[in-house]
Amino acid sequence: MDLPDLKDDPHLKVLRPLVETYLAFWRLDSRHIRQLRLTPSQFDVIATLGDTKGLTCAELSTATLVTKGTLTGVLDRLEAKGLIRRTPVAGDRRSTRICLTAKGDRLFQNTFASHIAFLRPFFQRALTTAEADQLRTLLLRLQRSLQEAPGT
Repeated sequence: MDLPDLKDDPHLKVLRPLVETYLAFWRLDSRHIRQLRLTPSQFDVIATLGDTKGLTCAELSTATLVTKGTLTGVLDRLEAKGLIRRTPVAGDRRSTRICLTAKGDRLFQNTFASHIAFLRPFFQRALTTAEADQLRTLLLRLQRSLQEAPGT
């Protein structure tokens, strides 16, 4: 089977910039989160729990980028630091609700605001508000297409 000429394929031209943008963002984002004395997974959990009355482990697993296998360990470490508490869900012995403690909420208020302030200039320098809205729409459309792939 002959490989088609793909050098001018507009869809494939998106791949490398997309991956390189993700990697550049991940490096910058992770470095700043570590300066806040958190791991990216810990930050993700704290940011997700912030301004909520708590989430079950299942909800937290769905709402974060933390894998199910990693989530328990992350929660154990956050609980040991006094940042979260686990409480049983009434009427469901298998479910546990995860909430930020007062200490965890203070950390959320400080770190989330700091991190957003750190990231915002990178986006504002590159995109207008309308472009940011359009990019979000396009990325979500691409994400849905990839998630609908057979075997995912």
